[in-house]
Amino acid sequence: MSERAGSRRGSCTACAKATFVVLSLCASVLIVLCWFSCYGTSAERASVEISRSVSAEPNVVTTKKPSPSKSAVAKTVCELICQGKFSDANELIQKSGQIEQPQLQRLAEIVKEYQSIQERRESSRKAAFKEQLAELEKLKSPAGSDVNDPNVKAGSVASKRPGDANDPNTKAISAASKEPNGEILVDVNNASPVPPVLVVIARASEFADQDQKSQLLADPFVKQTLQDTADKASKLESKGKWLDAYATAFYWLRAIDPNNKGYSEYSDELLEKAGIAVFFQDSPCETRQERYEGVKKDMFVRSVDALSLHYVNSIDYAEMARKSVKRAKLLADVLATAFGQDSQSPKAENAFIPPTHEKLAVWSAAMAALSDQIGQSPEGFGKNEFLGVFDKLLALNTATIELPEPAMIVQLAEAALTPLDPYTVIVWPKQVDDFEKMMTNEFTGIGIEISKSKGLLTVSSLLPDTPAYKSGLDAGDIIEQVDGIPTKDMSLICAVKKITGPKSTKVTLTIKRPDEDKTKLMTITRAKIVVPTVRGWKRDESGKWRYMIDGTDQIGYVRVTSFSGETASDLETVLKQLEAGGLKGLVLDFRLNSGGLLDSAVQVTDKFIREGLIVRTQPKVGLIPTFEMAHKSDTHPDYPLVILIDSGSASASEIVAGALADPKHNRAVLVGERTHGKGSVQGVTHYPGGSAQLKYTMAYYHLPSGQRVKSREEAEKQGKKDWGVAPHVEVELRSDEMKTMIDLQRDNDVLVQAERNQTRPTRNRHTSEETLKADPQLAVAVLVLKTKLIEAGLGSSVK
Repeated sequence: MSERAGSRRGSCTACAKATFVVLSLCASVLIVLCWFSCYGTSAERASVEISRSVSAEPNVVTTKKPSPSKSAVAKTVCELICQGKFSDANELIQKSGQIEQPQLQRLAEIVKEYQSIQERRESSRKAAFKEQLAELEKLKSPAGSDVNDPNVKAGSVASKRPGDANDPNTKAISAASKEPNGEILVDVNNASPVPPVLVVIARASEFADQDQKSQLLADPFVKQTLQDTADKASKLESKGKWLDAYATAFYWLRAIDPNNKGYSEYSDELLEKAGIAVFFQDSPCETRQERYEGVKKDMFVRSVDALSLHYVNSIDYAEMARKSVKRAKLLADVLATAFGQDSQSPKAENAFIPPTHEKLAVWSAAMAALSDQIGQSPEGFGKNEFLGVFDKLLALNTATIELPEPAMIVQLAEAALTPLDPYTVIVWPKQVDDFEKMMTNEFTGIGIEISKSKGLLTVSSLLPDTPAYKSGLDAGDIIEQVDGIPTKDMSLICAVKKITGPKSTKVTLTIKRPDEDKTKLMTITRAKIVVPTVRGWKRDESGKWRYMIDGTDQIGYVRVTSFSGETASDLETVLKQLEAGGLKGLVLDFRLNSGGLLDSAVQVTDKFIREGLIVRTQPKVGLIPTFEMAHKSDTHPDYPLVILIDSGSASASEIVAGALADPKHNRAVLVGERTHGKGSVQGVTHYPGGSAQLKYTMAYYHLPSGQRVKSREEAEKQGKKDWGVAPHVEVELRSDEMKTMIDLQRDNDVLVQAERNQTRPTRNRHTSEETLKADPQLAVAVLVLKTKLIEAGLGSSVK
């Protein structure tokens, strides 16, 4: 077997990406939270321990009232703050009787700043909840009685759908596309409008505290609305409009009541059916035949052989067989509904011609019989038995519904792999190029980032020193056509494929600028583009990144968007620049960083620790683990380090954050939210043959203290919430706070043409004060970092 990457270049990529896709057209671990002996309240424990002494009487311990040392109190306060225990820290400061001591004064100021942030956030939450309740009351009134009519305006409420450009946790890309792991990607630009009342209830639910949420869900009007929404989804499903049923109904029901298992299971089935329907439709960028071109049965059989030898866990082949048969059943349902005689789907000239109802009936009956057969199989259902079921499914297809065999292979294989994990997938021949681009962050394109704002394909930002930047293309330009093909109904993924292409070839864009009436043509020659993964907190007027976010305390900020082959070297350059400028403390931002290369994660971690274990990758039982160790050479100074994490921080991000925060190293404080919870390393092999590849989970990773990073899927099956890496200081953002943060970050990130004409406004840049106010997680991270500086005697206020 030929394996690319092995343990050193294993993939740590997760499926979630950031707000608007950086379509480079140039395209973890149970963290030991550094608790310091938890007994009593933290403040009480600190006071007792500081003043404890041994009496003259043997074996008797007494507590005295003498004042503890100033440094001991300050140190304990620092420890409490770095554990997120701001209230305990404030209590200890007040009880110490040393408030005039300079270090404690500064620490008291930090606690006060934190309290102000929290009070402002709580006030904002209450006001937002009150506003949504007022909107809900309007919709209850006779004037707003038609609450499920999407044309009824819900006051000032913005309807944010899954995939909205302002939502960093979803993908705004085409449902007609799939990622190599088979995930369905929802195109909300063409989805039906969402009933405003559903948006109001969802937002009210998010802004509510636990008691308020219980009251909200018990409200008769709300209960009836949710029931009406579910009924509406059923009607849409009966017409083959699965994506509409999901995007306008069950996405919202699931958001309103995430603990409702029925909502969750129904949502998953809607997306599965939608994916089947999309697979048999042409898109602007590829026909259905092109989608499964080059697919052969042997590719899947060889993939199963490879998994039997190298997959990290034992494989339940009976469950793989059941999932394949279930998919085959759904195929019949989808084909009959979406493409049958009673279908509401438009009949394009070259539309897919489905099997007859008679053939579909025979197929469905055969699937029921096969399902019963699997259920009655004795123990010991293994690989050969599974492959036998796979052969039967292909033979039944030939005898009944007669779908193209490559298409059937793709559908059955995709379903069969779902019991393993979300990251084990076959990359079919037509997907390989896109997969390689995603893994390497290298593209042959023109060098822009695009989004589909308000349904218009828009240049979000330029990349420096690229063909697009040199051509005069600018941020804010609307791309109306690509090589003469209109982009109005073109997905982002499709637009990427159209704009990228071989090096030295040309692409012609039809551009319209918001301040100009006429369009113009721009012909740009493509070149190799490497997407930078290391960014600062904003660009200056020349387009260069600024990394020092607090000049007084000399605090640096570096955002790492993914872990590519260039990340470690690019970070090294930035660190040397900051250190030469007097860096005293650093914030590393891994939020929305979905991972990348294991090798890159190890190299980044190695910059901050001198010796010891970074990560252990443990393959399946019986195979030898791999140990990645730190090296003393080229280790950077031991300045305070804070790492920002959130639910979008996955895989490689979890390795770096988890290792640096591990008690073995105690190098970093983690601020933010619990990470994504991936916990595994993928390898890529060409063993399937025919240019196809298999990406499979080859190992779990364990942090220096030995704990394994638990996957979210595994934790949820156990009814637990201990997946990923937990922060020391928890700061969870609401969606409105996330939107504000992302919008401001985008303003600071965007690169525009240096020489705009006078009629075009310059881009709005924000100060560090504005940036911190808009980003509570970053603001708290800076407070924690200042605390660490005080602890080290380096803070600007320390005399």
